[in-house]
Amino acid sequence: MDLSQTQLATLERLHRAGYEIVAFPMYANYIGIRKDNCAALLAPAASQPFTIYGSPSYLIGANLTVRVNQNGKNYFVWKKEKLEATPARIAQLDAFSAALAEALLPQI
Repeated sequence: MDLSQTQLATLERLHRAGYEIVAFPMYANYIGIRKDNCAALLAPAASQPFTIYGSPSYLIGANLTVRVNQNGKNYFVWKKEKLEATPARIAQLDAFSAALAEALLPQI
């Protein structure tokens, strides 16, 4: 993947802010960003360095999950593994999402 100098600078800034740059093999066209138990996929964009592709996700191991409702309870699911979407985990994911969106804003 060819990245511009602005995109590389953005990734360096994210790394300095504590985000880990990771690869998710199923999403080879995107750049993975991880912090604690949360992750997101970044898509290179023309009008800004990156946009968040899809929604940030809670991780099970090193795998992105989807949030589902089963029998009135919310879970984060990856394949046959599931983790209850507790208020603390949801709050962690919400905080990660907000902080990442803010970190991706153009620097003045």
